[in-house]
Amino acid sequence: MFSIRRIYDDILPVNQTAIADVRRIFIEHFPDANRDDITQLAEKLRNPFKQRFRGVLYVAEKRGQLIGFAIVLHEPVLKYCFLDYIATGKLVIGRGIGAALYEHIRDEALRIGANGLFFECLPDEPERCADPAIRKLNASRLKFYETYGARPIVGTAYESPLPGSDGDNMPFLVYDDLDRNEPLSSAYDREVVRGVLERKYSELCPPEYVQNVVASFKTNPVRIRDFRYVKDDAGHRPATPALRESIAVVINDKHEIHHIRERGYVEAPVRINAIMKSLEPSGLIETLPAKEYSLDHILAVHDGEFVKYLKKACENTPSGKSVYPYVFPIRNTARPPKELSIRAGYYCIDTFTPINEHAFPAAKRAVDCALTAADAVLSGRRIAYALVRPPGHHAEYKSFGGFCYFNNAAVAAQHLCRFGKVVIVDVDYHHGNGQQDIFYRRSDVLTLSIHGDPDFAYPYFSGFADEQGEDAGEGFNINLPLPESINGEQYRKTLMKALDAVKKFDPGFLVIALGLDPAKGDPTGTWSLTPKDFEQNGHMLGELRLPTLVVQEGGYRTRTLGTNALHFFRGLSAAVHEV
Repeated sequence: MFSIRRIYDDILPVNQTAIADVRRIFIEHFPDANRDDITQLAEKLRNPFKQRFRGVLYVAEKRGQLIGFAIVLHEPVLKYCFLDYIATGKLVIGRGIGAALYEHIRDEALRIGANGLFFECLPDEPERCADPAIRKLNASRLKFYETYGARPIVGTAYESPLPGSDGDNMPFLVYDDLDRNEPLSSAYDREVVRGVLERKYSELCPPEYVQNVVASFKTNPVRIRDFRYVKDDAGHRPATPALRESIAVVINDKHEIHHIRERGYVEAPVRINAIMKSLEPSGLIETLPAKEYSLDHILAVHDGEFVKYLKKACENTPSGKSVYPYVFPIRNTARPPKELSIRAGYYCIDTFTPINEHAFPAAKRAVDCALTAADAVLSGRRIAYALVRPPGHHAEYKSFGGFCYFNNAAVAAQHLCRFGKVVIVDVDYHHGNGQQDIFYRRSDVLTLSIHGDPDFAYPYFSGFADEQGEDAGEGFNINLPLPESINGEQYRKTLMKALDAVKKFDPGFLVIALGLDPAKGDPTGTWSLTPKDFEQNGHMLGELRLPTLVVQEGGYRTRTLGTNALHFFRGLSAAVHEV
């Protein structure tokens, strides 16, 4: 079996390898084609309107090996797609790859609202192609496309010779109506043809040539050649609007062991269940199993002594018991308290985050989930979601608190930043003090937090607007504290400022610390965001069109938690996967 995926950019190593393989196959199949079409492919993906088309690359892969590709040009105003190139590797064994790619393109074209799919195919007629061997090959291609109802447009000057050429083997313009069964108007097709000739072939087609060809589309509707090789009811698989690529979801399979049953402890297992109850039937997600990772990833962002203490303290806590910090000594690194229960306050920032036998393994597994999701992004997934508890954004370099033990988002960001700059956008109601502390002196990770003003909101001691980073990190920490009462519109104005800063930073990866506690009625917050607001916020973040990792943080009103999560991911996915 093989899979087909879209490549958005050349940021990921897996995409860089795929693009290199696309170039190799392209040269094998199209030795006479304009090399700019392939040498500038990565640039065209990063700058989709370089040709005044949106360039889209699809690749077929089998066990990590690229076996085929297709390049599609999308015109969003006139709403059509132009299939620029489609090819499979010459050494590929097996059939059906080209057909699967073509069917995928038809489905994608319908999904984005295209009125039709256009492409060129070399002629199968003696007066247009003198070489019988080439003509036979051309006929084979046209027969393949006929099985989908796609046939050449006839009665125009599209096949007329280019200036200075002998006119042999000039291509047909082929039209696939995507099973819409609607006639193609001459006025519409003239605009399509003008766009193709002026944008794709600007260096070959002088204005007079373009005008002559465009003016030749007179018959309304445009004439399509009769079926020549197959019956018009050949029974091909009809085009159906493609589904967006699913969101890879990694759930902490050990989160339920961390169940603090004390009254008022809102960070409960029901949070995960509430979210999954809404996401599972949505068709948006695909769950992936969590992998195991070494402690080295945690130690890359957390102090070794702190990690050692937390592990030992959790192991030594009696079964069924929890230890809460109650003494907070002024830290003396030379003389930390010897008693584990007393030392809890040495590493903790509050009195309501307990140590117990399950806290460490649950927190370690949450990190594993965040890293698994990060690796899904590195393997080419556009959105991955670490649905975890305990959360992590309050965990600093050498302290825990706010229900958080290890900083899941920071560990994942550290993992991703080996391949490019990372931005962490924290949209939890509470300040992301953990990311701020961990990356405060670094310029390769931009930390940005929108939160309740620390004058009234936890964690109280950080999150002020003048905390902007130090040393190399100066200017790379942005806090946007907001007043006690805000609505969705007010929130989006601040989010827009945040996104402007992200665009200026120009990262390769987006990590979203997703707090759903800005919601109306959340017991830990004071804001009033609705499901519609979360959907709009998700869409705004998705418009960055970056490889995106979402890590679950807060959100404690279980009656609306799942609905708000579903709307957020609807907005995020819709924007990320817009062509």
